[in-house]
Amino acid sequence: MFNILGIDHIVLRTKDVNGMLAFYTEVLGCPLERQLTEFGLFQLRAGKSLIDLVDVDGPIGKSAGEAPGNEARNVDHFCLRIDPFEPTAIFRHLDQHKVTHSEAEERYGAEGNGLSIYISDPEGNTVELKGPASN
Repeated sequence: MFNILGIDHIVLRTKDVNGMLAFYTEVLGCPLERQLTEFGLFQLRAGKSLIDLVDVDGPIGKSAGEAPGNEARNVDHFCLRIDPFEPTAIFRHLDQHKVTHSEAEERYGAEGNGLSIYISDPEGNTVELKGPASN
């Protein structure tokens, strides 16, 4: 058998690669690690994991059907464990980038109960920013 160690990567299909790259690099601080433009694939480092952006008009994106939208979303949400988790500073940063956010609320995650904040990327994917467990 095997043990799950964590999320390796998540793949998001996108209609606006530049807008999504700007959001994930500038707002969330994920560096662009690798790009294979001939395939429409852009890989961003998120801690120990990757967030892959796939252009819906590229070879990989076209193979998966229609572009994501309100009625054809790829995922419900994904959660990024962040550190440090200082809500006031996070809200200030998000507000500077005009990113709408929820309040910080206690929610359950892989490490247990702890505060988290919900935001949306430019294409409507919900991203949860999670702090450490409080229990």
